[in-house]
Amino acid sequence: MVLIAIATGLLIGASLGALGGGGSILTVPALVYLLGQSPHRATTASLIVVGTAAVVGAAIHARGRRVRLRAGVLFGLLGVAGSYAGSRASAAMPASVLLAGFGLLMLAVAVVMIRGRRGRGGPIPAGPSRGGTQHIIRVAAAATGVGLITGFFGVGGGFVVVPALVLVLGFDMPTAAGTSLVVIAVNSAAALAARAGHASLALDWPLIGAFAVAAVIGAVAGSSLAGRAAPQRLNAAFTALVALVGCYTLSRSLSGLL
Repeated sequence: MVLIAIATGLLIGASLGALGGGGSILTVPALVYLLGQSPHRATTASLIVVGTAAVVGAAIHARGRRVRLRAGVLFGLLGVAGSYAGSRASAAMPASVLLAGFGLLMLAVAVVMIRGRRGRGGPIPAGPSRGGTQHIIRVAAAATGVGLITGFFGVGGGFVVVPALVLVLGFDMPTAAGTSLVVIAVNSAAALAARAGHASLALDWPLIGAFAVAAVIGAVAGSSLAGRAAPQRLNAAFTALVALVGCYTLSRSLSGLL
C-alpha cells in the first residue's frame, strides 16, 4: 500500500509542478480507489498532500522567476472565506454525493484543459485603466470560487487560478502556473484550518506522509521540467487521464446514489 502511495504521489506531484493548473485533481480518486480512504478523509488528506507539494513547487518556480508572490498571496487570501465555507459544506455532504460531484468536477476540468490548449495563443492582459471596479470584482469572484472548490473537494483549484491569472491579470503562462501554486498553498492551509477538530482528520499518517513526500519529490521534478520544456504533450496525456478517471468516479458514485 505504501509503494502505491509513493508511485501515485510522484505522478501527482510531477503534474502539479509542471502544469500548475489541474495537477492535483487525481489526488482524491487515488486516495479513495487505490489507497482505500473514505471520501471525507481523502479530501482532507488531499489538502495536506497538495498544499505541501504546492509550497515546494512554488519555491522552485520562484527561483526561476516564475512567481509573483504578492499577487499569489492576495489572490489566496481573497479565497479564504470560500475555503472555509466549502470545507464546512463538504463535511456535511454524503460520501456518494461528494464523489459524484468530484466526478463531474473532473470532467469539467478536462473540458477546460482541452479548450485551453485549443485557444492558447498567448496571454490576454487585463486593461488596468478601464473597468477598475469590474476588474476587482472578477478577481474576487475567481478567488472565492477557487476557495470553495479547494475547501469542498480538497483540490488546489489551479485549473481555475491559471486562466484567471492569464485572462484577468495578464500573466504569461509560466508565471501563472508558478503563481497558482502560491494560491493553492494558501487555500489548502485555510481549508485545513476549517477542518481542524473534525473526525475526518483521523488520518493514516504514515500512508499520507509517504504520499506527501513522494508528491514533493514529484513537484520538484515537474517544476524543473516546466522551466525547460513546453508541457503540451504532458498536458494532453494528463487531460485524457483526468477524463477517464472522472468517468470512472462518476459511474462508481452513481451506483451508490441509485
